[in-house]
Amino acid sequence: MYLSSHLVFVYLFTVIALIAGLAVMARRVSAAAEGSRAPSSSSNQTRFFGSQLGGQTIINYSYTDLPHRLMAFDVYYFFKFLWAFPYIVLPLAPTDSGELSELAFTRKNVFCIAIHFVLCVLQVLFIVALPLLTLIPVWTAVSAVCFFLVFNNLLAGLLNGKTVEYHSDPQFAPALPEHSHEQWIFINGVAAGEHWMKSNLNRLALTFKRPILGVHNKTNGILFDVIECLIQRNLGYATTDVRVAYAIIKEKLYNPQYSKVVFILHSQGGIEGSLVIDWLLQELPQNLLAKLEVYTFGNASNHFNNPHRHIHSQTVALSNPLAGSTDSTNYTGVSDGTPTPRQGDQAPPSATGSATPKDTFKLSRISSIPALTSETSSISPSAISGRVIGHIEHYAHTSDFVALWGVLHFATSTPGTHILPRYIGRLFARTSTRGGHQFIQHYLDGMFPLAKDPVTGKLTGCLEEGNEFMESEVVIGVAGDELSHAREVVDATEVEVHSVSPVLQKGRMRNRLEGEEGTAVVKVKQLSRLWEYRNGRSPEEKPPLLAIDEDGILRSATL
Repeated sequence: MYLSSHLVFVYLFTVIALIAGLAVMARRVSAAAEGSRAPSSSSNQTRFFGSQLGGQTIINYSYTDLPHRLMAFDVYYFFKFLWAFPYIVLPLAPTDSGELSELAFTRKNVFCIAIHFVLCVLQVLFIVALPLLTLIPVWTAVSAVCFFLVFNNLLAGLLNGKTVEYHSDPQFAPALPEHSHEQWIFINGVAAGEHWMKSNLNRLALTFKRPILGVHNKTNGILFDVIECLIQRNLGYATTDVRVAYAIIKEKLYNPQYSKVVFILHSQGGIEGSLVIDWLLQELPQNLLAKLEVYTFGNASNHFNNPHRHIHSQTVALSNPLAGSTDSTNYTGVSDGTPTPRQGDQAPPSATGSATPKDTFKLSRISSIPALTSETSSISPSAISGRVIGHIEHYAHTSDFVALWGVLHFATSTPGTHILPRYIGRLFARTSTRGGHQFIQHYLDGMFPLAKDPVTGKLTGCLEEGNEFMESEVVIGVAGDELSHAREVVDATEVEVHSVSPVLQKGRMRNRLEGEEGTAVVKVKQLSRLWEYRNGRSPEEKPPLLAIDEDGILRSATL
């Protein structure tokens, strides 16, 4: 009797909380609609955060905390950011990638959306009815739950394929000899069935002109996918696709054919990718992990690890946060302008574990922008950053509910104590009128738009000129928090960033020293390493620069 009363209380509390959250969400969305203004170039702004560059928000928990504590915080922040939930699908237009866009009006897209709508309705009814099962016999309740789960799985099976591994179609990017030493791997996010998974792979292939291998994170319906996210990131539970991705990446890193493995993640794929990286860091040698590069969009994970390779690079990063946040702690320029690692990083640290004054990299007053952007196009980014994994970048929209709940919350907040793990990787937080959560329609179309043939209208590849996101300026060395981003979207107010500047000359880097000490202004494309791969290009890496080390591993000759 006591247990039944307790469950009823919990049920009522959950319903009241949901209603309150929905009311807050409706009020926020209504206020945003009333106070919104016509889209303009000034409303599209980007902010840059280095690895765990802190702000006013304090977080005193991390993924290493107790599961029930993590779950409680997740539920709290779920309602805190619930106002942004509609932006998972909004805006509905434009659909610049044509039939590849998730919300384009095509037969397959309509079918997927219809199945998801049915799944969502049934799952809401199932969750609401769960407390009522305490009123019927146990075996009857268990049978009812099992019947629903089987039916839900059969219905979701209409969206999912029979395999976990997929490949992009050759018509979008055939395999080329100059890319034979690379392997590109993708894990999709929430609600993506076979059709949307294939669209994601083909859009990536068209953008970067490389074949893409996909590990399918199968969908069970939006609500059940969200529950799976909570289990994965709070309990560290690895589903089948996580284990498959780990095996694939480990095999590719050990394969001497490959000098580079590019790992692209979206949404829930960010959670799964962070688990894969944790396993890789536990087992693989550092010279193999240096071949790995990671790029995430709308990342839902609560942590991202990439430790320093030596105590020296960590000491330099702590003594100079600006250099550390831009992954340039080991940068020294040489006469030909090619970045090279500092010799101090190759030697073991002193007995005290601290860097000597001559080894400390000084950037309190910036006189050389190339020092800040050196790792972007470096032949060996791991040697420049001083970290184990070659490179990590995160892309997020400030109105994306999943990004607010994940990367924007954990990467832009100041850890409550120094013992908490850090969220590592460059973060580009964009405030845009088209900023939602969909991988193609919102992220790739907004950040890596496609060019069209002027005669046939066929999509030809990544747009080289006129990319508003890549041409926008960002301030390096300015902290903030995820709430400021939320206010930027809802209130449509000016923020401390710089939009596209027509006076910034092409091909030149500019440094603003008259402002806050230790800050600089550069274009996004000067910090985005992923941009260097567009249309089959590479960041200064060509096969002649590759070499086989004494272990028989193919890698950059300067690493």
